[in-house]
Amino acid sequence: MADTSQLSDDERRLAEMGYKQELNRNWSGFSNFAISFSIISILAGCFTTFGQAWNNGGPIAISIGWPIIAAFILVIGFCLSELVSAYPTSGGIYWWASKLGGPKAGYYTGWLNLIGLLAVIASVAYGCATFFDLAFSTLSESWAAGYSLQRVFVMFIVVLILIAVLNIFSGHLMAVLNNVSVWWHVFGAALIILILVFLPENHMSFSDVFTMRVNNSGGLNGGSTDGVGYWFYVLPLGFLLTQYTITGFDASAHLSEETQGASSGAAKGIWKSIFYSAIGGWVLLLAFLFAVQDPEAVTAGGGGVAVIFAQALDAKVAGMVLLISAIGQFFCSMACMTSTSRMTYAFSRDGAVPGAKYWAKLSKNQVPANAVLLAAVVAIIITLPALIEVNIGSEEAPIIVPTAFYAVVSVAVIGLFLSFVIPIFLRWRTGDSFKQGPWNLGNKWKWMAPLAVIEIVVVSIYFIMPFTPAGTPGFLRWLNGSPSAEEVPFDWKFVNYAPILTIGALIALWIGWHLSAKKWFTGPKMTIDLPAGVTSADEIALEHEHKGFHQPPES
Repeated sequence: MADTSQLSDDERRLAEMGYKQELNRNWSGFSNFAISFSIISILAGCFTTFGQAWNNGGPIAISIGWPIIAAFILVIGFCLSELVSAYPTSGGIYWWASKLGGPKAGYYTGWLNLIGLLAVIASVAYGCATFFDLAFSTLSESWAAGYSLQRVFVMFIVVLILIAVLNIFSGHLMAVLNNVSVWWHVFGAALIILILVFLPENHMSFSDVFTMRVNNSGGLNGGSTDGVGYWFYVLPLGFLLTQYTITGFDASAHLSEETQGASSGAAKGIWKSIFYSAIGGWVLLLAFLFAVQDPEAVTAGGGGVAVIFAQALDAKVAGMVLLISAIGQFFCSMACMTSTSRMTYAFSRDGAVPGAKYWAKLSKNQVPANAVLLAAVVAIIITLPALIEVNIGSEEAPIIVPTAFYAVVSVAVIGLFLSFVIPIFLRWRTGDSFKQGPWNLGNKWKWMAPLAVIEIVVVSIYFIMPFTPAGTPGFLRWLNGSPSAEEVPFDWKFVNYAPILTIGALIALWIGWHLSAKKWFTGPKMTIDLPAGVTSADEIALEHEHKGFHQPPES
């Protein structure tokens, strides 16, 4: 290895963790913030999962639920920011778990994170295709007449092809496009808010926005908006809106090896993207709620934002609003692909993914192109159930709900947040012996880390529960107050298959670890050439500290 005194601070810190600089470090701190902000994308989650919150809780799940859940997520973000400041590597979540808990912790964390990221790409790209289709249908009667799930799925594949091509072309191009994405989200959301403030003839009352309850779940808790079943089962299902929208912020960690001043820039990228998205998203969602003209019609229409826009706006204006959102979702899909490909590259670099040598290979543009293609193919496969039409209403009054889409959304939330909880818990267990980086929580980790762990465990349990009585097996119906199987027959097409994928994945990982991985997987592998007499990256770190390359962490 070359004399490390000739390396930049970022390259030197990377060498301390065992890696040589292979990716191009041409992302600024703003670009690092931009990718997480783009993946959170209030123009994506606030639009695509609005119906989940309206149907499960109603306006209070949105107006009150959003800021409360967002505050918990910000605490999670603060914990991750401290970790990325200490260990700024593309492996991110997985590397931290390996460092703090050993190879087994790293193995499970890495796979959960990768599963979550793959589900995020699938869900965001499918939502993007859906909203392009909605926009075109609103602007064109002939397009609306030809609607089909097959057409949306073809558009979904086209979106995946486009974002894959853009990601393969250049890593620097992604940094530029993510910068553009920030301003599209800021000005696009601002324009939509202004439209919904000034153009509708009427606005829903303040009281209704902050107190109205809806249970359009198809019969959970007997369809009631009262009692324990509503408050502790139906309403929490609506929080998927917030939990799904404000996720993917670990992208700042995955891009840290391409970010200048990563120990500070990536840390700020995580918590700032959450903070600003939480504020902007809440204002945008309140604009949606106040624009409602007929709440009962919104419920009858499945709780989708397109129904609200059709009520409140001229068709052309409504189509423009949907198009602004769809383009924002395209930016979001593109950023998700960037983040996932970097995680796949880093995890494969350490030999944890089957066919690792292919996914860890960089193209001539210093981009993990094979990892990009892998992510696109997997996204298509796991979204195939979205071709099945699900009607939770009746034949006379159909309510078509994308149950498969919400299941993929749940998998994304569960996979990502479970991968977050492992390093956060391990950091908490490490206590004061944890060597903090330039950006840190001081002593606040002592209460923030356990709070983050509790929140993640609770939401993960909720999001594997059935979303509707028809998808609830008989032995579980007493839990959520569902009608009997005679009244509402069980049907597999209504099932939330998130628990099947999540639990199935955990079982597969457990089997894979005990039968094979524990025999050969040793955690992160060094890619640097160690100088004579040096046997580990830790020795390089000690040498750098001795030479005074690092300043004491800020308190």
